[in-house]
Amino acid sequence: MSGLAFEIDPARLLADLRHLATFGKQGTGVTRLAFSRPDVEARRWLRERMEQAGLAAAIDDVGNVIGEAPADGPAILIGSHSDSVPGGGWLDGAMGVIYGIEIARAVIEAGLAERCPVDAVAFQDEESTYLPTLGSRTLFGAVGEDEISVARNIDGHRLADAIAASGFAGNPPRRLDPGRYRAFLEAHIEQGPRLEAMETRIGVVTAIVGIRRFRVHVDGQAGHAGTVPMAMRKDAGAVAIGLSGALLEGFAALAGPDTVWNIGSLTLTPGAANVIPEAAEIVVEIRDTDPAILDSLEDRLRALARDHADRSGQEIAAIRTLDIPPAAMDPGLGGEIEAAARALGAPHVRMPSGAGHDAMVLCRYMPSAMLFVPSIGGHSHTVIEDTSEEDIVLGCRVLAGAVARIASG
Repeated sequence: MSGLAFEIDPARLLADLRHLATFGKQGTGVTRLAFSRPDVEARRWLRERMEQAGLAAAIDDVGNVIGEAPADGPAILIGSHSDSVPGGGWLDGAMGVIYGIEIARAVIEAGLAERCPVDAVAFQDEESTYLPTLGSRTLFGAVGEDEISVARNIDGHRLADAIAASGFAGNPPRRLDPGRYRAFLEAHIEQGPRLEAMETRIGVVTAIVGIRRFRVHVDGQAGHAGTVPMAMRKDAGAVAIGLSGALLEGFAALAGPDTVWNIGSLTLTPGAANVIPEAAEIVVEIRDTDPAILDSLEDRLRALARDHADRSGQEIAAIRTLDIPPAAMDPGLGGEIEAAARALGAPHVRMPSGAGHDAMVLCRYMPSAMLFVPSIGGHSHTVIEDTSEEDIVLGCRVLAGAVARIASG
């Protein structure tokens, strides 16, 4: 056993989560976009809750909320993001933030702050309203002014203007010192159906998938859809659809057990029923934790694009627009989460994360680990996202147990 003993307060944990969900409330979910009024108000409330927990809390110049324990390191940093997607769920990111505050408070209440200092953090804009993982990357100096100056949201509003309007711009900038921390822990809802399907209550994340995204453009020639014979057409839409089917079959032949792929957009120009498409564009995304598999899938995509260009006599360009490398979690920290789950009799499993998280940034600078709890129905990024209160509380107890084990060495 760890030799450290402290207990979280389940009622307080759930009450804080429910209160955070009132900022940007939309039905049973939230819309709390980065730098929106609900986001700004939520961050001010989170700073207050951190201060009430006994942490020295502040909001930095991009809206990260950081609460430091009243002790020197080595500390354990716990948190996630508090922004949401439009029409998102009440737990995505928020749960991990409240776990950090609750565990830090429980440690202080137990008189263990010197032996087990816990800092809490709420990162800004993990959801990419303006810049993906803006907050966590900023805390390590990994976002330049040039990147901020050109960043805009989907409506064309500038990130620099949003920061200024939020009131955060006047706050002192903050950088995290990796030397202060022995670990970063992030708890999150799974956002998928695996844990529920396996009737397992705790997921111990082994790695966060790498993501590659491509825009594949096909050139054609417009014409009257009723008068140009089929054999004489240069139909960009037909080529794009044929290529899409070939990609789906080709990826399946190369996939590993956790590989996923998606064709999320198909655009035809001009998009009229009686006009042969003069251009087509498909957006393709591939995800896996193994860089070699990602390389194989990208090679297959490019080979199939060349093959369809040769057979059709039409130009096809495949442009990579996103490349996020896989991020491995620390196996030793994962083992401590497993041991804590075992001590509580909680069924658990090691699994990859198919979604990106701030931990994929933090793991570059300090040992990092993630814990998942089940998502009911596998739903996330929707207002119907939910997790049972029992699983929310169990997840926090498991993470608290892991903190005690890590702090005791």
